Amino acid sequence: MSYFSGSSTSTSGIVTNTTSGFENQIPGIRKTKRDDGQTLSTAPQANKRAALGTITSNSTRVQPFRAAKATSSEGFFSTVQTEKSSGAGKSGFVVPGTAVSQQGFSIHIDSDEHSATRGADHVDGLQLNPTVTSLINRDNISLRPEVFSLDESSGETPMVLDTSSDQTCETSRVIEIDGPDEREIFIPEYAKDIFEYLKEAETRHKPKATYMKKQPDITCSMRCILVDWLVEVAEEYKLHNETLYLAINYIDRFLSAMSVLRSKLQLVGAASMFLAAKFEEIYPPEVGEFVYITDDTYTKKQVLRMEHLILKVLSFDLAIPTINVFLNRFLRAAQADGKTEQLARFLAELTLQEYDPYIRYLPSLIAASAVCLANHTLNQQHWTPTLEHYSGFSYPEIYQCVKDLQNTFINSVNHPQQAVREKYKSPKLLQVSLIQPPQSIPPPL
Repeated sequence: MSYFSGSSTSTSGIVTNTTSGFENQIPGIRKTKRDDGQTLSTAPQANKRAALGTITSNSTRVQPFRAAKATSSEGFFSTVQTEKSSGAGKSGFVVPGTAVSQQGFSIHIDSDEHSATRGADHVDGLQLNPTVTSLINRDNISLRPEVFSLDESSGETPMVLDTSSDQTCETSRVIEIDGPDEREIFIPEYAKDIFEYLKEAETRHKPKATYMKKQPDITCSMRCILVDWLVEVAEEYKLHNETLYLAINYIDRFLSAMSVLRSKLQLVGAASMFLAAKFEEIYPPEVGEFVYITDDTYTKKQVLRMEHLILKVLSFDLAIPTINVFLNRFLRAAQADGKTEQLARFLAELTLQEYDPYIRYLPSLIAASAVCLANHTLNQQHWTPTLEHYSGFSYPEIYQCVKDLQNTFINSVNHPQQAVREKYKSPKLLQVSLIQPPQSIPPPL
């Protein structure tokens, strides 16, 4: 597995050219084993680990199975100024109003017309707690408990279930998919209400669609490299797909509210994955593992402090619906076989690396488009009345997303980041990434 280090002061042997500029700096030799001899308790580690430099906008990651020996600077990350040289101090936090180029993190406040009317506490749909807007006193987190009450005068009770006809299928062409299942989302009495809540929640937790324009030091390419690395981390530690989706959602929501230096972007990714694993996994990797996979670029204290900051920025709101949640339901509605299911999951994961255009789409729309394109690719009916009923989308509504996903599928062969394709080349996942993409899709009616 390939890993990259985030500081030119790392002890991993990074070599710096005499030419000025971070584009001319290249990483050194790969690390083949852990130097300190500590035992790793979570999962078996890879035999070879390439310690790479900080992500840059024009970099291409070398996948672990192809990274034998590199003799030139092409295809590697390069290093940039360290925390010490950038003046970020010990904490890496930023006092609002200071220069972003010299700090690790700063609160991201929009100055456009849309956000000007809402004040500095709001960032395009992401409402920050007051603690976030005063990060100087970052050690004091005040949790304000929400007060919930039931209107007893209405006579309503949460124990009364609505079993009226609106829970049933509206047409004979629609197949009933909700039935006995260990997952509550498929239990008939709860499925409709749960799905409606998830549709509402995905809008509420959607990252800002234009946040990258406000980032002064990172680009879409850097985000793509980071996600590519996180895909490998999830495979290395055998984490659930949901953990990966959650981590990337946390990253996007965090970057929607905070400006981050590129030297700290990997720290944001590692802490987000650590947080998602603790939320989703039964046995999450320990914090030391996330220090190790960054080639000891960051310390345990830095990862924990970054986790602390992410929680504050996200207002501790971690239970969010992802593409994976909707995909499970839509695949059941499509009555997908094993190959269709894995192809849909592969297509959905391809969208994680691409900031544009998928940052604009809701997770449910991407999930529906992945199922539709998987059906079409395998010569099945691309969109059925059952899928339309349970997804809430008609084919014309998802057509543009399906078209974008088709282009991503076609271009994935030549994409510089190949972690998702390599993952789905596994026989266990039916090698669906080797399937030829369709050259056209059905037009909307």
